[in-house]
Amino acid sequence: MSTQPGPRYVVGVDFGTLSGRALVVRVSDGAELASAVCEYPHGVIDTLLPGTGRRLPRDWALQVPADYLTVLRTAVPRAVRAAKIDPADVIGIGTDFTACTMVPTLADGTPLCELPRFAHEPHAYVKLWKHHAAQRHADRINALAAERNEPWLGRYGGLISSEWEFAKGLQLLEEAPEAYAAMDRWVEAADWIVWQLTGTYIRNACTAGYKGILQDGRYPDEEFLAALNPDFRDFVRDKLDQRIGELGAAAGRLTARAARWTGLPEATVVAVGNVDAHVTAAAAQAVEPGQLVAIMGTSTCHVMSGDRLVEVPGMCGVVDGGIVAGLPGYEAGQSGVGDMFGWFVANQVPPAYVADARTQGISVHEYLTNLAARDPVGAHGLVALDWWSGNRSVLVDHELSGLLIGLDLTTRPEEIYRALLESTAFGTRVIVETFARAGVPVREFIVAGGLPKNRFLMQIYSDVLNLPLSTVVSEQGPALGSAIHAAVAAGAYPDVPTAAAAMGGRVVESYRPITANVMAYQRLYDIYRELHDQFGRGGTDAMRRLKAIRRETTA
Repeated sequence: MSTQPGPRYVVGVDFGTLSGRALVVRVSDGAELASAVCEYPHGVIDTLLPGTGRRLPRDWALQVPADYLTVLRTAVPRAVRAAKIDPADVIGIGTDFTACTMVPTLADGTPLCELPRFAHEPHAYVKLWKHHAAQRHADRINALAAERNEPWLGRYGGLISSEWEFAKGLQLLEEAPEAYAAMDRWVEAADWIVWQLTGTYIRNACTAGYKGILQDGRYPDEEFLAALNPDFRDFVRDKLDQRIGELGAAAGRLTARAARWTGLPEATVVAVGNVDAHVTAAAAQAVEPGQLVAIMGTSTCHVMSGDRLVEVPGMCGVVDGGIVAGLPGYEAGQSGVGDMFGWFVANQVPPAYVADARTQGISVHEYLTNLAARDPVGAHGLVALDWWSGNRSVLVDHELSGLLIGLDLTTRPEEIYRALLESTAFGTRVIVETFARAGVPVREFIVAGGLPKNRFLMQIYSDVLNLPLSTVVSEQGPALGSAIHAAVAAGAYPDVPTAAAAMGGRVVESYRPITANVMAYQRLYDIYRELHDQFGRGGTDAMRRLKAIRRETTA
């Protein structure tokens, strides 16, 4: 009889914007055995608060935390059953989340929105990453930090985003002081879900650094916070500060309750929480300095480890150990990518196009892509600014908005669609060039997420960047990355790079730039940069004025 141990498995759970996905992975080689998806019952709440009829202002984006537990109760056991494995052979579970997505809770982790007295208070709900209603609070944080020469500001490229913990927390204080007073903990959803699994609250090093302004072991001090608002003085001490867990470490073990939810054995190891983008680096085997991973979906997040820590203007941050322990990790991003393409399809495509796509048995996105790909670069005479959801990098300003120039009476829908595709590639090029000027060059550009399925879009990126593109083998990069971290937390591998080498995978140089296209796109990119600087760097504040008019009119 064999004495060799049987195969071991891990589960990765990716909590996205609209759904959660569970993936069962073999520890020895990263083989993906089965997955299951659970749509959030309430989705993204951006118009009406559930069960109340209360209309939300523009730029709000909320979620219901109970939806995340539904993923644990349904997707995880379904994936394990589909994999046809013995749950007893699962040695660890890892999770990743969108960020910065914040949950206001009581001291025991109960979300405020689950208390009857706060059921009608929007600020008691989860503030999703794309909640951009705290821009004026971010503006005040940035102005005060610049005035006081706060040493941490340069680590975030000189600007703090309205998406992050402090801006959203300040908005909660000033717009819903009763809810703020009742809140004991201001928790990243990435940590809240681990708290529910283990019964222990541990902050992960990734979100604490990138979204929580934790640098060199310190948050912004009480004097700074009091200058923003006297009632904000104790925000860090009373509501934010918590023990930090290193990425790839164990946060704890499954409680009996969580074991019942997931169908996994009680005391299964649970990895420290992580962010959907950053965890994908392991799935892409991008654990060496200069390997940039662009996780492309509703938005795009660019993550890359470096061999030294420098301050890069307009980046989302640089955090020691923010992606891989022992290396400074850099993050940049674009707030609206797939969301922008989706907006166009939902609102601007003629019914005849929709009917034709249906007849051909393809999506409207694929239909538009096929039409757009017929024309040479520049034939549409259009350039767009990809700011439908503001600008995350390098301008860090969610008061900016989209722009399309070059329209005339002959412009076709597919030409506009192509201009939007190209605009996101131009925005990525701005980021890559900014890294290079700061002394952190991109050595390899790797794409992951849902959008790389569009081969035409990937060729545009290669041509605009004038770089080869590598692709992640897995179509479920975040979930695989979480599974890799679970394997490390359970002790199957000594560190994330070793686990990534065994369990991750990428195809090097799947796309290469086409010389003629590179030259043609340079002319369009020059116009993009002119518009980028005119509207984004102080040439005009027209976009901000328009947003102010809209707010005043709809208040």
